[in-house]
Amino acid sequence: MRQLFHDELEQVATDLVSLAELVSTAISQATTALLEADVQLADQVIEGDKAIDVRRNDLDSRSIDLLARQAPVASDLRTVVASMRMSGDLERMGDLARHVAQVARMRYPERAVPDELRDVFERMGRVGEDIVQRVGAIILSLDLEQAQDIEQVDDQLDELHRDMFTRLAEGAWAHGTTSAVDVALLSRYYERFGDHAVTVARRVVFLVTGEAGAVELPEESERD
Repeated sequence: MRQLFHDELEQVATDLVSLAELVSTAISQATTALLEADVQLADQVIEGDKAIDVRRNDLDSRSIDLLARQAPVASDLRTVVASMRMSGDLERMGDLARHVAQVARMRYPERAVPDELRDVFERMGRVGEDIVQRVGAIILSLDLEQAQDIEQVDDQLDELHRDMFTRLAEGAWAHGTTSAVDVALLSRYYERFGDHAVTVARRVVFLVTGEAGAVELPEESERD
């Protein structure tokens, strides 16, 4: 009976990794849609977010079922609860990819990102894709060192976000108010993407160590 329970826990972890892979694809496609004004790809990301939501709901339902049937304690309880919290963060990352795609769709046939900022958003997209792939690997391996390294990757997104606002505040913006708002929101979406990845990594640390103070867990943010 306990072996079956642990098999089910392993399946939850595997499904979290699959969810992370869906999110990685979503942010990659959303960035391409944004930079190339590819409305079909943007629509694909928007529609694909429904699959991410379904995966998250299924994971949470199975986790609740495990809690009800098995009444786990200690590390097993941490695993189930942390899995539910991580699925929520991954789902919100999918929402952020959808937001990026929605901006691309709204500005079609024009590009939402001015040419001189293209390189910055390309980097944001690459770092965003990389960070969620790392998160998937950490969920599977439970490697504490790699989990802590996520914060360094997130620092790259934070730096790019600050650079974007510096450019907007310099007073030389020549693309109008609507474009400035789009760029500010898009930069914020990518920055929040990294924040959720950090939260997942911190939950992995808590799952392994059982010590909330080992890596301070951030307060729950408002829904993105």
